[in-house]
Amino acid sequence: MTDKTSFLQDLQSKINQVMQQSPAKDLEKNMKAMLNQGFAKLDLLTREEFDVQAEVLARTRAKLEALEARMAELENRLKP
Repeated sequence: MTDKTSFLQDLQSKINQVMQQSPAKDLEKNMKAMLNQGFAKLDLLTREEFDVQAEVLARTRAKLEALEARMAELENRLKP
């Protein structure tokens, strides 16, 4: 059983080495770089940037709703 496990681990290690040194890895890296450059030209946001802005907007919306409620309350107090 250990021989099989050792053999499979060795095989997996060799496959990983081949994949790291293959032209496919370079191609993948180059494609990612090209896509990132293209996306940068389009002024697109990353998912992280979008999520941060969504959180800021949600907090701002909550503050606005609280201020509107407070303002309505103050207006009601001023009415005769």
